[in-house]
Amino acid sequence: MSLLEPRDVIDHVTDITPGFLGTRGLSGLLIDLDNTLVPYGSYSDAEAAGIIRWARDLQQLGTGLYLLSNATGKRAAYWLERLEFNGVGLAGKPNPRAYRRALRTLGLAPRQVGMVGDQLFTDVLGGNLAGLHTILVRPLQGNALPHTRAARRLERLVLRRYGHDWRT
Repeated sequence: MSLLEPRDVIDHVTDITPGFLGTRGLSGLLIDLDNTLVPYGSYSDAEAAGIIRWARDLQQLGTGLYLLSNATGKRAAYWLERLEFNGVGLAGKPNPRAYRRALRTLGLAPRQVGMVGDQLFTDVLGGNLAGLHTILVRPLQGNALPHTRAARRLERLVLRRYGHDWRT
C-alpha cells in the first residue's frame, strides 16, 4: 500500500458508525478539525451540532476520540471544549510523533485506531506512517489558503490513481 493511499474513502465523518468501526476492528479515532469536523475557519456552534452529537454517541459506546489538528492551539481549544474530548492543535502532521503521542493518550495500539481527515499529505500520509487505519473524508468546503489549493490539485491526481475521482 502506498503511503498516500487511504484505507477508506468516505463522504462525511458521520459515515463512521459503530458498525463501520466494528468491521474494521477500530476502538479509537484520531480526527482532523478543519474541513473534516467543521468548515475551515468556522466557529459556528450551530453548524457543528450534528458533529458534537455524533462524537458524544461514539464516546458513549466506548470509542476513544482525539483531535489531531494543525490548526492553531486557540482554535483547537475552542472546539475541544465543545467536543468534550482530548486533542491538540499545531500537531505537526504528518510527523508520526504527533500520532504516537495521541495513541499513548488513548491507550490504544495503532491497529486499533483510525485517522480521519480531509488531506492526503497530512492526515493520510501521517496516519499511514504511524500504522493507523486511514480514512479520507471529502472536504467540507474549499479553502482559500494558497498551499491548500495547490495540495488539492495534487490530491486529485493521486486519488484518481487509486480509482477516486473527487472534485475537491
